[in-house]
Amino acid sequence: MKNKIHNHKYLEQRRKSLRNNLTSAEATLWKYLQKKQLKGRKFRRQHSITNYIVDFYCPTEKLIIELDGAVHFNIGQQNYDYERTLKLESLGFKVIRFENKMVFEELNTVLKEISDNFKI
Repeated sequence: MKNKIHNHKYLEQRRKSLRNNLTSAEATLWKYLQKKQLKGRKFRRQHSITNYIVDFYCPTEKLIIELDGAVHFNIGQQNYDYERTLKLESLGFKVIRFENKMVFEELNTVLKEISDNFKI
């Protein structure tokens, strides 16, 4: 039997809570990713892969998008984020990160970088 790595049941309530309480940066970016608005790609928000809940995930591209607020600027969190990214990349996922402020100040650049990471 294939190991299931997506959306473990024990994380379901946490995922729902995060989806219902998006940060303002997540809510803003979601407006542009939902309903296949970005080059026809489907994105999911607050999707879990293994024990991690990622901000946005595009299954067809195996692409993960993470938005980082102020908490991500401390060294402990940066180390955790680095290890988490390595683990996700070892499973075949591509992880790209943006600071929250980029969503507000450079949205077109963020959307272009996301679509530039599409395989085709």
